[in-house]
Amino acid sequence: MRIDAHQHFWELGRLDYPWMPAEPSVLRQNFFPSDLAPILERNRFEGSVVVQAHHSMAETEWLLELADATEFVRGVVAWVDLTDPHLGKVLDGLQRRPKFKGVRHLVHDEPDDRWLLRPDVLAGLTELARRGLPYDLLLHPRHLRLVPEIAGKVPELRMVIDHIAKPLIAEQILEPWAADIEEASRLPQVYCKLSGMITEADHQAWKSEHLRPYVSHVLRIFGAERLMFGSDWPVCLLAGSWKAVLAAFTQAVGPQRIETRERLLGGTAEEFYGI
Repeated sequence: MRIDAHQHFWELGRLDYPWMPAEPSVLRQNFFPSDLAPILERNRFEGSVVVQAHHSMAETEWLLELADATEFVRGVVAWVDLTDPHLGKVLDGLQRRPKFKGVRHLVHDEPDDRWLLRPDVLAGLTELARRGLPYDLLLHPRHLRLVPEIAGKVPELRMVIDHIAKPLIAEQILEPWAADIEEASRLPQVYCKLSGMITEADHQAWKSEHLRPYVSHVLRIFGAERLMFGSDWPVCLLAGSWKAVLAAFTQAVGPQRIETRERLLGGTAEEFYGI
């Protein structure tokens, strides 16, 4: 099964997405499963994993409702308040929904770079681990050094690094990102998404060759067994279409065995999220 492991949906007016650019943008419109369905069909993808973009239980509930009504949405990575003392009860309810597959928080927007290591956040992550729920890490390169610390405190927590931790692709800077993500890759419970890369490149002038050093590095250190493709649609529209993302991924990965390509394009996501 081919799975796009990183999608977002939103309805402007229903929720405020404060991270959106303030200027007029291709993102200043509503996006729904009906907009994505023909794109997936044309490219022979059978499903997607939708990932939160808003810190609210209203969005969590809305995404799960969309998933219930949409066959190709195979899973939802939702937001919950990890610091909530009643988190267990919240998760009890969410785990009754079969398409609830994991949790994410917009960590890179937190003013405290060590937010993930706060005692109340670690308590929430420990509860996820106890239930076998994975956690999506939305990070900037400076946060990567936290990953081994988190793993040391919550060793049973499965984690996936979104957008290869947003390295400085536009500037073609590899270090210290390369060393820090390699350190994180040594932890077998840590996975990585090949997603969100063209929006970290020059939006107007990027080429697949600009992505290749970063893709080659994570492919070498994680292997296909712990890597998964994600388009980051519709955020990717800031720099290119869904099809352009797939083409850039294909060119940056280079020639691979069929088994490796199928793993990257769905097998890892199926395993990680229990789809």
